[in-house]
Amino acid sequence: MPSDDTIESLKAIPQSVCFLTLGCKVNQTESEALAQLFHNNGYEVVTPLDEADVVVVNTCTVTNTGDAKSRQVIRRMIKSHPDAFVVVMGCYAQTAPGEVLEIEGVDLVLGTQDRGKILELIEQVRQEQKPQSQVHTIWDAQEFEELPLMEGESRTRATLKIQDGCNKFCTYCIIPYARGPVRSRKHENVIAEAKKLVSAGYKEIVLTGIHTGSYGEDSGEDWNLARLVKELTNIPGLSRLRLSSTEPMEFTPELIEVILSSSGVCSHLHIPLQCGSDTILSRMKRPYTTQEFKNLIDEFNQKLPGIAITTDVIVGFPGETEQDFQDSLEFVRSCHFAGVHVFPYSKRKGTPAAKYSDHLTKKVKEQRVKALMEVAQQSHEDYVEKCVGQTLEVLIERVGEDGTATGHTRNYIQVKLPPRSDGKAWESGELVEFVFEKDHLLK
Repeated sequence: MPSDDTIESLKAIPQSVCFLTLGCKVNQTESEALAQLFHNNGYEVVTPLDEADVVVVNTCTVTNTGDAKSRQVIRRMIKSHPDAFVVVMGCYAQTAPGEVLEIEGVDLVLGTQDRGKILELIEQVRQEQKPQSQVHTIWDAQEFEELPLMEGESRTRATLKIQDGCNKFCTYCIIPYARGPVRSRKHENVIAEAKKLVSAGYKEIVLTGIHTGSYGEDSGEDWNLARLVKELTNIPGLSRLRLSSTEPMEFTPELIEVILSSSGVCSHLHIPLQCGSDTILSRMKRPYTTQEFKNLIDEFNQKLPGIAITTDVIVGFPGETEQDFQDSLEFVRSCHFAGVHVFPYSKRKGTPAAKYSDHLTKKVKEQRVKALMEVAQQSHEDYVEKCVGQTLEVLIERVGEDGTATGHTRNYIQVKLPPRSDGKAWESGELVEFVFEKDHLLK
């Protein structure tokens, strides 16, 4: 490793860095934290369209398409930044470091660990003048990796990462192999960062992680997601706390009670279903039945009327018969989701499902995706229709030059408000109540 004196001398040389991030909110959060790290060490953070001394590509591997897109983006960034030092990190880099290092122009490969050492590793490679991979087996990961807090610019919504990793090993999913075992962030660090974000002017905090609902199960302490949410909602000045994707089996009675009793928790939950057929759920190694899932969302709908429940559904899993698909279609229809993310099954090398013998054709998957998308669209429209005429609260995130304002409601409808009638300008960060009409929907 280069000495501290070497690093300090290199900091004095003006340099720039750009990030291109693929995939989920966790990746976005990690890229923002690393951008802060570079900024703290004298780098100017620029856009991918600008010239940059260092290019960081944060990759995704959730699907085969994700891998292909990652490779495509890496090559494009190398071509458009021929003189830059290129770092590739993230989930694809973790699962296929050799593939990434073989791409001509890549200088450093990081996975989903040791991101905080990125500056030292860049200088090491520069001195040794030889591309290298610093990817280690993910099963060695024992603790949550703390990355810098975002500072400076005050925004409206902040994403706060509270854990990494997953221990569930659903048969279709590559993510445990890319992210490793569950590592929960220390509760005192989560709470301290949340307080700093509120002090910086953020009105909404979104809790995120690879498997958010598993928070605390590895800590050996009396902390879980329910207790963390309760503590965070007590922070003075925090207007909204939003939970990102949480698995159905992790909605304990304690967590449900916290959600129902805390006015600060947004009335929007993303609960992944993945399939509406019990046969396929079992094959996916999902630890619940459709009836258990339905009981959960019925409880929320009864006790918190108007709540928006969104979900993910995988179409065309190996062995999915026409009857399985029709059952799934009908189940999704019966749930009245506010939104459904539809994904065709993607074969992931290294997962149990990849070895199944009864994979479906691309044509069948495409037909089923189309059919489910139609149900999803109708379900979304029906939910929006129920909200018409209600008084909703929007957090203004952006103000246009034409005086309009856009933002999200507590139940995660993205809306656009016309210019204020009194001639004054909307302000980013304002919480505004308004009577919702369809014209408010952001097109």
